[in-house]
Amino acid sequence: MDQLVRNFYRLLTGLSCVSMVAAFLIVMLGVLSRQVSFIEIQGLDAYAGYAIAAALFFALPGTLQNGDHIRVTLLLDRLPARWRSAFEWFCLLAALVLTAYVAWYAARSVWISYDTHDISPAADASPLWIPQISMAVGSIGFAVAFAHALILRARGQTLIAVAEAARSE
Repeated sequence: MDQLVRNFYRLLTGLSCVSMVAAFLIVMLGVLSRQVSFIEIQGLDAYAGYAIAAALFFALPGTLQNGDHIRVTLLLDRLPARWRSAFEWFCLLAALVLTAYVAWYAARSVWISYDTHDISPAADASPLWIPQISMAVGSIGFAVAFAHALILRARGQTLIAVAEAARSE
């Protein structure tokens, strides 16, 4: 099960990379289309925004696993071992609750947009549920990552890799 979840994180990280490349290509296409007067492509700014948002949400679980999120270790390093453990448990539980709520809300937003046939107010006028899927999937992955971190913490292991430089600071 552990390997399956880690492969899910890798898949989302790969999708994040694809989204970043797509955002770059869309922006470059927009720049080129502005230079050539007879080419006008509507909605490129909206598509670039969708790709950037997708890259952000898809990257959340992988960056948590790699320890790339900003962690406040200043307080943790100064707490006694018993308090530190309790505070880490509290933080992981609070993060799981918050990310599960965000994932539920994101999935619900996709459904509502699909059900009401909501379209983008931008020039592209695309159905909003399509770009919202990336937000929902990334948020679900983030909640799964915190649940995974809690399970590993209960086993005495850790999910979040902390760089050696961060440990020594």
